[in-house]
Amino acid sequence: MTPARAEIVVDLAAIRHNVRVLQETSGVEVIVVVKADGYGHGMVEVAGAARDAGATWLAVATPDEALALRAAGDTGRLLCWLTVPGEPYAEAIAADIDLTAYSVAELDEIAAAAESVGRPVGRPDGRPARVQLKVDTGLSRGGAPREAWVDLFARARAGEESGHWRVTGIWSHLACSDEPEHPANDQQELAFRDALALADEAGLRPELRHLANSAAAILRPSARFDAVRCGIASYGLDPAPGHTPDLGLVPAMTVRASLALVKTLAVGDSVSYGHTWTAPAPTTVGLVPAGYGEGVPRHASGVASVGVAGIQRPIRGRVCMDQFLVDLGPEDHSTPHAGDEVLLLGPGRHGEPTAQDWAEACDTISYEIVTRIGGRMTRTHVDSDTENAHDTVSRDETR
Repeated sequence: MTPARAEIVVDLAAIRHNVRVLQETSGVEVIVVVKADGYGHGMVEVAGAARDAGATWLAVATPDEALALRAAGDTGRLLCWLTVPGEPYAEAIAADIDLTAYSVAELDEIAAAAESVGRPVGRPDGRPARVQLKVDTGLSRGGAPREAWVDLFARARAGEESGHWRVTGIWSHLACSDEPEHPANDQQELAFRDALALADEAGLRPELRHLANSAAAILRPSARFDAVRCGIASYGLDPAPGHTPDLGLVPAMTVRASLALVKTLAVGDSVSYGHTWTAPAPTTVGLVPAGYGEGVPRHASGVASVGVAGIQRPIRGRVCMDQFLVDLGPEDHSTPHAGDEVLLLGPGRHGEPTAQDWAEACDTISYEIVTRIGGRMTRTHVDSDTENAHDTVSRDETR
């Protein structure tokens, strides 16, 4: 492919491969999480690849993400979970989206919305809404706190009896699954089992009970229950660096650019804003046309590297809004030229850093690296499973 000024390339074959690996590893239903525009990989395209790999469930955070998938043609089971009072519950119910409720008040809103679209049993289409219940087992974020579980389950069962909805799932989320020895994992699993017992006493019989995210899906078999929710691992990135066995997951994202300019520096020449780096010896630098406007972290300044001509080369000076400089070493016959490809990150097969390398350099997690990258970059989807991947390309020019 012709190098772009700055471009994200996503291999959909890697997504399919990763989903299949996670299905085989967990042995239960895999809910593939495609929120936040598919963690920066393209929500609609990733959703299609996940479905092709056999995923019967997808998940997003917000109702508008779920509705966007429906508008793009997805018809499979689809869960969302992040709402505020007054959300368009009726639209989501009409689109056969599984909603998540954290509270009795939220269930009351869903009941009113179900009435408005004729979802209660006995209305024209005879199908109730679908609702999942999230309980807080120790993350202290979304979900019903323990003291609210009995009332939540009672209201949920009453809604089933009145025909407003069917409770399709009960779930929670782990706080420390990337640290498998952390005591919170045992505590949260025990709390979740307590919640399931109370739900059963209330007469709820959900089709899915799910607790495990990517790290727990791989590392904690006891937390798999009926399904696991896999986000970052679906994209081929390690959910628990230092703990995860090599499952053969393949990073799906490559970020690349073309050198805009190559110039020589003399001893004492300083670069970029604030002159935070000064050349200690004669060298050449290359100008990469991407910056924090494209999601390249400014705190990568002077600490991260990119791949040029099969070698990782350090960023020099501060990352700017539109560009940054990379040290290409002393000028000789092998010095890269303007127009040569720069690999900001990728699977690591060609000497480029990975998203995890960037995360460690910037003291963050790979999730943030891939989700933030974009801005003015185009995004291209390829399929390396085809005979000629270059013939199967879609470009998103709207990023």
